[in-house]
Amino acid sequence: MISSVNETTVPYELPQQLHPGLQRVLSYWESLRRGENEMPFWDDVKLSALPDLIGRLLLIDVFADPERFRFSFIGDELSGWCKEPVTGKFADETEPRTPFNYLRSQCSATVEGRRPTFLHHPSAEGSAFSRLLMPMWGDGRIGMLLGAVDWH
Repeated sequence: MISSVNETTVPYELPQQLHPGLQRVLSYWESLRRGENEMPFWDDVKLSALPDLIGRLLLIDVFADPERFRFSFIGDELSGWCKEPVTGKFADETEPRTPFNYLRSQCSATVEGRRPTFLHHPSAEGSAFSRLLMPMWGDGRIGMLLGAVDWH
């Protein structure tokens, strides 16, 4: 028997409270919204506005038909986790490793839900990371995602 899914369940839902660094990035994203728009335009983002967090930020280009996600910018702290440079590569061309676990799935949920998403992922070593992704409008669609990662 197939059980019904609760329609109010949202994948990658934001928690009641975010860690301070992620909250700052979310507040910055919210401050960029124009008027009553549900999300900011991607060309309004200036990563230099968050200089102490830039190493943990990423920008991801969104492509449709087929849906794909390409790393446009990846901060130094994040790139240190990669075996090879990933800027300019599509997420499906890279090995999904910490802190990029479930990235494509979260990207898809962010685009489909048209709102910020959150992932908390514990590691085998006992530490954990959290990732926040936020959609941004451009060229008549969601064209980019702003992301931030925090370790704890």
